[in-house]
Amino acid sequence: MRVTRWLLPALIVVALIAVWQVLAKTGVLANALNLDDILVPPPSEVASALWENRSLLLDNAWVTLKEILLGFLLAAAIGLSFAVLLHISPTLRRAFYPLLVASQTIPPVAIAPILVVWFGFGAGPKVALVALICFFPITVNTLDGLRSVDADAVKMMRSLDASRWQIFQRVEAPSALPFAFSGAKIAVAVAVIAAVFGEFSGASSGLGHMILQDSSQLETARMFAAVVLLSVLAIGLFGLLALLERAVVRWK
Repeated sequence: MRVTRWLLPALIVVALIAVWQVLAKTGVLANALNLDDILVPPPSEVASALWENRSLLLDNAWVTLKEILLGFLLAAAIGLSFAVLLHISPTLRRAFYPLLVASQTIPPVAIAPILVVWFGFGAGPKVALVALICFFPITVNTLDGLRSVDADAVKMMRSLDASRWQIFQRVEAPSALPFAFSGAKIAVAVAVIAAVFGEFSGASSGLGHMILQDSSQLETARMFAAVVLLSVLAIGLFGLLALLERAVVRWK
């Protein structure tokens, strides 16, 4: 069953790459898009660009990965704490939850240039943007998990004279963990997008910066190679969180 789970998606990816290779190599794809052949590289050229520029790509990937990890960890620390605070205090929940939802109406593309103006062209704006984007799914999912606790279990703990901390530790936190991991997995996927948006707005390194440069210089194959690396980063981080969830949430 586990082999089948991975085999079917892998076959689909291989089939799509094969079709892309044939259509791009024969010029059919470029003609269909009304583009020059250089702008539609086949996967074989993208693979060559990955290997030939591996040092440059890995150096920039490391910059982007650091921005993603720092922003995600910051969002996780603040988001989990904020979710617990809103759960404990109904007054704060009524006051802040609508504002939390409303904050998502502001597109990250609009926030990124503002952060660059405030914090400069270093890693700060990218980390801040990643944290802002990751904060919402982590907070909301964790809060939903805390509010979905079985009321009978809480009543039983109270009947046993359990303290508020004991109820949280033994009932609420374990029930909320799967929700928190779900929010974290969503967050880490969009964190890659947020980091690229930040680098688009102003950066001297990173995969997003590379994509902008390669686009202006018509280095299309290397641009696709950078996109492939971004996808690998997102999938890898998602997979690590899934493994951590399996190790921590054993009762799920």
